Amino acid sequence: MGNAQSPSTNPRFASASRSFTQNELKDLKSLIVSLAAQSQSNGQYISPSVFQMYFGIHGPLGERMFHLITQKRKDQKLTFEDLVIAKGIYEKGIRNDIDEFIYQLLDVNDDGIVGRSDLEAVLTAILDYIISPKNPEPGSSSHPDSFNMFLNAATFSKEVEGCTEKSMSFEDFKRWFSLLPSVRKFLGSLLMPPDSGRLGAQVPHLLYLENIDSNLLIMRKEYAWHIGGALSQHDLEEWKLLYHSALNGLSFNTFLGNVTIDQGPTVLIIKDKEGYIYGGYASQPWERHGDFYGDMKSFLFQIYPQASIFRPTGANSNLQWCAVNFSSESIPNGLGFGGRENHFGLFLSASFDQGHTFTCSTFGSPCLSKTNRIYPEVVECWGVVAKGQQQERPDTINGSVLERFKEERHMLNMVGLANSS
Repeated sequence: MGNAQSPSTNPRFASASRSFTQNELKDLKSLIVSLAAQSQSNGQYISPSVFQMYFGIHGPLGERMFHLITQKRKDQKLTFEDLVIAKGIYEKGIRNDIDEFIYQLLDVNDDGIVGRSDLEAVLTAILDYIISPKNPEPGSSSHPDSFNMFLNAATFSKEVEGCTEKSMSFEDFKRWFSLLPSVRKFLGSLLMPPDSGRLGAQVPHLLYLENIDSNLLIMRKEYAWHIGGALSQHDLEEWKLLYHSALNGLSFNTFLGNVTIDQGPTVLIIKDKEGYIYGGYASQPWERHGDFYGDMKSFLFQIYPQASIFRPTGANSNLQWCAVNFSSESIPNGLGFGGRENHFGLFLSASFDQGHTFTCSTFGSPCLSKTNRIYPEVVECWGVVAKGQQQERPDTINGSVLERFKEERHMLNMVGLANSS
């Protein structure tokens, strides 16, 4: 590139360059040269359209990112120096600098205010990318409430002179990010090439029997993306349906029989009769215990009407609960997360027809439903298949996880035990 051959006099570029190795700078320069050639700029700069096409960021969010990277010059020319400076802050900077960059990125209207319309534009771009029409699969269509569930997690507390609506302050923004790690990952990796496994863009492949109507399932692609934001990349390959109350009956024993086969992490998701959707990620297998167990990888989540993730606070180690056939009132039979006996962050009784949810210091979570007492309408449990384990599971047929139980459940049905509790 023409101006890249002579030493730069820009102190910001010199400072940012020190954050990269020589090989990294060489790779960035090669990328610029390649994209500049496509921009028909005689190798001098990248045009907005080529930038958006390569990085897969379109619409107002793509325009805003281009505007920030080019340091708001409005000349429609992205240079090598621009990219190094932006990536130096956005990817190599300290946490607060990165958050400040992303906070500015949210201001897609470029009016110095992060308002509701800004977030709407950003979330639209994210969901359009995540729920890609290029790769349709069962359960991949956008739920009518998917957009609002992320927006409802936001707080707008900043008074703006001359505006009737409040805006999102920097503190509001950081709290929103803490509740939505999937959004944080996505917006924090937009300058990664899309084909390099961009953080925050991976959605677990949902596996279940082909004869199951996807409309029966609570779990949807965007829900899995939200929950997966709190997990590592190797836990986002495949999630397999292990239990569904409408298919397997409201049975604790059937639940345990199905989910303990794999002895791995699971995602428990509940839709109650109030229409609220929430659940928990169990990092340890569901096993009979007379006390709390588990590790700090477990967490609670909300989906509807508001999407949020609640990780362990360290206040206590009351993480998972699984009690079966205990006669003592001090040991309630059922599944639970956080809190204490008879006052859990989330609890599902052994009858699977009721439970409760309370404000919980274990996860810093609120009551997850409309009221403390919950009455489940649908209960699902998905097994998390870690990366590299898929090939070890030849019993998974045609995207199904219940096929393995076919013969066993046939025998149970013959003796009338399939749905017994």
